[in-house]
Amino acid sequence: MPTRLRKVRRLRGSRTHGYGQVGQHRHSGKQGGHGNAGLHKHKWSWLVKFDPDHFGRDPFRPPRYYDKIDKWVNVGDLDGLSTPKSKGPVTLDLTAMGVEKLLGSGSVGGAYVVKVDSFTKRAQSKIEKAGGRIES
Repeated sequence: MPTRLRKVRRLRGSRTHGYGQVGQHRHSGKQGGHGNAGLHKHKWSWLVKFDPDHFGRDPFRPPRYYDKIDKWVNVGDLDGLSTPKSKGPVTLDLTAMGVEKLLGSGSVGGAYVVKVDSFTKRAQSKIEKAGGRIES
């Protein structure tokens, strides 16, 4: 667009450029505040529509869930952590991998000797039913 057609050219010398009293339309008042101001108040409907996960809390998860998620492993994940060997149980040292607890979700594909600090009763029964054992 050519400079000569811009509205600001007409308004040179008018001080407020059509925005009323001096000081209006200068700072953040036209935006409803700086940054994230008003997300719990007047910008709530914007937040719900465009950024629903902004505050990052899921009421259906325990408070420390997201800190522990990488430190837990299910028995169904053991097949992906091991490399298949010829015969006999496969040995897995989960403690060395940084895993703190073995959980019982999923099914066990083979016999495993698992070394882990903490485990559930369900995980222990599934490992033993498949012909393996847990060492702590």
